[in-house]
Amino acid sequence: MAHKFTIKKNKAGEFVAYFKYNSETIFWTEGYANKAGAVNAIESIKKNGPGAPTEEE
Repeated sequence: MAHKFTIKKNKAGEFVAYFKYNSETIFWTEGYANKAGAVNAIESIKKNGPGAPTEEE
């Protein structure tokens, strides 16, 4: 699969969710105190992302 989410700890010890496409990080979330926070962020992106509008600024 060319795209995936990964969760890893940053230098501050927080859990961060990353979205990668062809091994390149496209975006990442804020740091969370626990892994469940990062998992919830991923689930929110999956649920709400497909219907999000695209805006030009």
